[in-house]
Amino acid sequence: MNIAVRLAEETDLAVLLEFEQGIVAAERPFDPSLKSGTIHYYDLLALIRSTTAAVFVAVVDNEMVGSGSVKILAGEPYQNFDSYAYLGFMYVKPALRARGINKLILEEIINWCKSNGIKELRLDVYDENTVAKNAYLKAGFTASLLKMRMEI
Repeated sequence: MNIAVRLAEETDLAVLLEFEQGIVAAERPFDPSLKSGTIHYYDLLALIRSTTAAVFVAVVDNEMVGSGSVKILAGEPYQNFDSYAYLGFMYVKPALRARGINKLILEEIINWCKSNGIKELRLDVYDENTVAKNAYLKAGFTASLLKMRMEI
């Protein structure tokens, strides 16, 4: 299988919006605070157009099969870096998972970060999503902070 990873284009938006709903569906079981129906985590068009963000897509046989995004954010005054990159929008079509597609997307994101002088990459993952957590641990991420919530 020949997998190519490229920057997303505005013409990719319809498929990217489908991918976003796939992410939402996968995360609903882990987050009871999500509204029902169609919701959006990302302003994908803004990310595609941004000079401080990028959306990557994986393509197999001219079909988009996966995605990932990265956005440069300002570090806090107490941190030892001025800015960092936030990873999001990681998705691979279910039929093609466990074939290294996420890894290829992540490699492109890391290369993009390095070319933009970024040395810190962060992400959020649901604590109960052990499959995703294990994938990120395998990729070299380490757990840092557990965000907690309470419905009252």
